[in-house]
Amino acid sequence: MKQVKKFLFGAIAMLFVNASFAQMEKTVMVGGAAMYPSKNIVENAVNSKDHTTLVAAVKAAGLVETLQSAGPFTVFAPTNEAFNMLPAGTVDNLLKPESKAALTGVLTYHVVSGKYTSKDLAKLIKDGNGTATVKTVAGGNLIIMMKGNKIAIKDESGGVAYVTIKDVNQSNGVIHVVDHVLLPKM
Repeated sequence: MKQVKKFLFGAIAMLFVNASFAQMEKTVMVGGAAMYPSKNIVENAVNSKDHTTLVAAVKAAGLVETLQSAGPFTVFAPTNEAFNMLPAGTVDNLLKPESKAALTGVLTYHVVSGKYTSKDLAKLIKDGNGTATVKTVAGGNLIIMMKGNKIAIKDESGGVAYVTIKDVNQSNGVIHVVDHVLLPKM
């Protein structure tokens, strides 16, 4: 009987440890959902209420498989509010099948190969005497700088986005939530 109790106690303890393991991950809340470092970029992004437009765009552009791959990637993820700041009709036009190439260009302009945490970006900025240039997957450049204590990203069209939530770690990279859509030269 003693051995049965030990076994049951051990089994219950293992279940408790396994169930709480996911809770032990250092998650960041984005759009009302926990972002788990053990999940990839797409697996996390689909749960954020603040990124439904981005997720729809990624699906329309056929980039789901790419953003689920090993990476690593750094994604500057615009919120729904950021997409809403674009001129009326822009998002609807980009989501049309005939605009897939343009949509892909805009989305991949938000992605950098490699994992750049906020500390990595700050070091690049410091090493660059106040600015750093990173090449996007789309082939364009983003200029990273500090504005006060916030990371600012200037696009090729002269627009500036600020990182509002930093270091959302993923199994295949990191996401930094931004407050504006970054646009390549058009």
